[in-house]
Amino acid sequence: MRHDGGAGSWGRIFLPFALGYYLSYLLRTVNAVISPALTGELGLSAAELGLLTSTYFLSFALAQIPVGIALDRYGPRRVEGGLLVLTALGAVAFALGDSLGTLGPARALIGLGVSACLMGALKGFAMWYPAERQSSMTGFIMAAGALGALTASAPVEAVLPVLGWRGVFWIVAAIAAGIAAWIFLSLPDEASHGSKDGLAQALRSVAGIYTSRGFLRFAGSAALFTGGFMALQSLWAVPWMMHVNGLTLERAAALLLALNSGMLAGQLGIGVFGVRMARAGVRPVNLLQAGYAGMLAVQVLILLDWGPHAPLWFLLGALSAVNSQTYLAASAYFPREVFARVSTSVNLMAFLGAFAVQWGLGLALDALQAAGHGTAGALTIAFVGLIALQALSYLPLLPASGRRSRN
Repeated sequence: MRHDGGAGSWGRIFLPFALGYYLSYLLRTVNAVISPALTGELGLSAAELGLLTSTYFLSFALAQIPVGIALDRYGPRRVEGGLLVLTALGAVAFALGDSLGTLGPARALIGLGVSACLMGALKGFAMWYPAERQSSMTGFIMAAGALGALTASAPVEAVLPVLGWRGVFWIVAAIAAGIAAWIFLSLPDEASHGSKDGLAQALRSVAGIYTSRGFLRFAGSAALFTGGFMALQSLWAVPWMMHVNGLTLERAAALLLALNSGMLAGQLGIGVFGVRMARAGVRPVNLLQAGYAGMLAVQVLILLDWGPHAPLWFLLGALSAVNSQTYLAASAYFPREVFARVSTSVNLMAFLGAFAVQWGLGLALDALQAAGHGTAGALTIAFVGLIALQALSYLPLLPASGRRSRN
C-alpha cells in the first residue's frame, strides 16, 4: 500500500508516528531541566546524574537489534504500539521513584518503551510512501521530535514549580497510553507482508550489516555527532551554560529552548525542501558532510565563547537536523526489505554513543574536579575531548572515503 502524502494518510499514518516521536524526544531531553531538582532531592553526584539519565540511552540502544528484526517481520503497528504501553508503565515507575536504584530502572524501561518511535516511523514511511518523499518525511518526523525537545525545555521548567518533576511524569504516562491506543486503532496492519526470515537468518543479516562498508562509513559519526548532540541536549548543555557561561537555570532553559528551536527549524527545512533537494541531486550524505562541518565550527565558537549565546545554540540545533539523514545514507547500501534492520543498527551506534558520552562526561568531570579543576574548567576540557573525537569520526564522510558508495 502506497500513499501520496494526502490529508488522509497524514491523519492516519503521520500523526500517530509524530506524536510517538514527540514523546520519545521529550523523555530523552527532560532530565536536562529537571536535573537540578533531582540532584537536590536525591543528592546525586555528576557521575550518578549522568548514569541515571543515560540509562534511557543504554536500554534504547540494546533494544535496537530486536526492534529492527521485529519491525521488518511484524510491522510498526504491533511493535511501536506495544512498546509505548511499556513507556506508560516506566513513566509511572519514575513518578513513584525515590532513589537512584528505583529511578534508574524506571528510566531504562522508558528508553525501551520509546525505542521504536523513530524506527517504526521510518519503516512505515519506507513501506507506505514513494522513495522521493523519504527525506521530506524524515525531516517532518524529526521536527515532531524537536517539538518534544522544545516542550522539555522552558515549558517544563515553567510548570515544575506547580507540578513538580513527579507530576510531569504522571502526565507523560497518560499521554503514552493514549498514543499507544491511537497507533493500534489507526495504523495499517501489514505484518502479513513483512519479512519471513527466521531468527537465525535475521541475526546473520544483522551481522552482515555491522561488517559492511556502508555501515562502517557512518558508524563513528552516528555515535559521536548524533549521540554526542543527544548527550549535550539531554543533560550537559545546561551545566555548561550555568557553570561556564554563568547563567541562571531560567536563562539556561531559555538557551536550551533556542537550541531546540534551531533543531525544529532545521528539520522543517529538510521536510519542506527535501523532495526538491533530492530531485536536484543532493544526497543524504551531502547533507551530512555540510551539516557536520558546520556543527564542528559552531561548537568551537561556543567553546571559545565567541559571539552571542542564543544564535550559536540555535545554529547548532539547526545544523544537527542533518543527523536524521544518516539512516537514509546508510540504508542506500542495502535492499529495502532490511530497511528497519539497517536503520536500527545505525540507531544503536547513535544511542551507544549518547550513553558513552553522557556518562563519560560525568565521569570525566568528577575525575577532573578531584584533580583540582573547577567545574567550568572541567567542562571545558571534556568538551574539547568530544569535539576532537567528532572531528576524527568526520573523516570517513569525506568524498574520497565514499567514491564507490551508492550514496
